[in-house]
Amino acid sequence: MDLRKLKKLIELVEEYNIAELEVTEGEEKVRISKSVASVQTTPAFMPQYQVPASVEPAASAVSESTKQEKLGSPEGHVIKSPMVGTFYRASAPGAKPFAEVGQQVKLGDTLCIIEAMKLLNEIEADREGKIKVILPENGQPVEYGEPLFIIE
Repeated sequence: MDLRKLKKLIELVEEYNIAELEVTEGEEKVRISKSVASVQTTPAFMPQYQVPASVEPAASAVSESTKQEKLGSPEGHVIKSPMVGTFYRASAPGAKPFAEVGQQVKLGDTLCIIEAMKLLNEIEADREGKIKVILPENGQPVEYGEPLFIIE
């Protein structure tokens, strides 16, 4: 690339306060970056923290033991998640939940919604009975095959 073109690109970056400019001409490629630390007032990215591997099993063990406490001795019919997603008890924040503990449900009644890939999937009762336990918390991620409800 011609030196005059490079100087002109640098002048454009300075004049218009451009943080980064990349130009490709045929096989040649030029990237001009300018430090923006003095110009920028908010961080460009949120730092991501990773949980050390030694802590993760303990955290999942706690959630598993909490589930086992809720399940107790799971007597009744277990309705499991048919997909991975986010569990919601109601159709919208602040709306009445589809199902409550102690509520009598009929075959085909909507029990919850699982959001997966921006699609809302209604989970229906596959049998009649009384809801004994609702396992996940509202807004909690659920896995495929994870127990959601126990119906007596």
